[in-house]
Amino acid sequence: MRREASVALAIAVLALVVGVTAPGYFARENLVDLFLANLPVLIVAVGMTLVIVLGHIDISVGSIFAICGVAAGAAAKTGWPVALACLAACALGGALGALNGALVAYVRLPSIVVTLATMVTLRDLLRWTTQGAWVQDLPAEFQWLGVGQSAYPMVSAVVALGLFAAAAWGSRNVRLGRAIYATGSNPDAARLTGINTAVLTCGVFAATGALSGLAAVLNSVRFNQIPSNAGLGLEMKVIAAVIVGGAAIRGGRATFTGTLLGVVLLGAVGPALTFLGVSAYWERAVQGGIILAGLVR
Repeated sequence: MRREASVALAIAVLALVVGVTAPGYFARENLVDLFLANLPVLIVAVGMTLVIVLGHIDISVGSIFAICGVAAGAAAKTGWPVALACLAACALGGALGALNGALVAYVRLPSIVVTLATMVTLRDLLRWTTQGAWVQDLPAEFQWLGVGQSAYPMVSAVVALGLFAAAAWGSRNVRLGRAIYATGSNPDAARLTGINTAVLTCGVFAATGALSGLAAVLNSVRFNQIPSNAGLGLEMKVIAAVIVGGAAIRGGRATFTGTLLGVVLLGAVGPALTFLGVSAYWERAVQGGIILAGLVR
């Protein structure tokens, strides 16, 4: 709770400074652009929070994001209904995440090693398959999910915030959510109480992959072409937001409210520096300082 309060205070101070010196930052168009730019981080952070609660890490989400986005676009171009193309992308992401989870849970390989390997392999496989070409000439009904550019931000906000609310409620009130926290706090004790920690771990990685697919779809529909190199650096943004929000990197502790605040703070600070006239080269330095501060307990 103290960590959440400190992050909220940092956001409030940043908003006050920018509001006084550069009020244009809070123009509706800029806020909508900020939200849409950080939408993938918002969604993937739901799954990453659970992964980190378990005491693991997943740095392959950026590569899964890229593959799912290309897959959704390719499916839509071949005539698949938009809803089916979106579901297929989420299912593909879930399958790739489940592969990570199986290697971690059943082969007992370190998650950092597994996801580093899949991050590189999936990215190179996509590059080889597409030859670096982008998916172009997307059907009109795929754009903005068919709801139009003006309504899309509200629709995507409902989806993202709904996911956060459901995950936050479930982590406290559903047996599965409590089992995830129990496993992250003490895996041996969790097994002794009858929790199948291997299945749980595999499921959490699969859910994170599926959310990466959903994030890819919601990001892809904003444009008329889908790059094959999408999602570069996404994993670092997501992990940083979760850590800044108060998650314990060794597992057992995290809140979805904290994660949401971490996403807001890290997503807002870069554009705020631009509005304040600070060189863009300082953005990563400031974000790095925020992350380091978040690691200090």
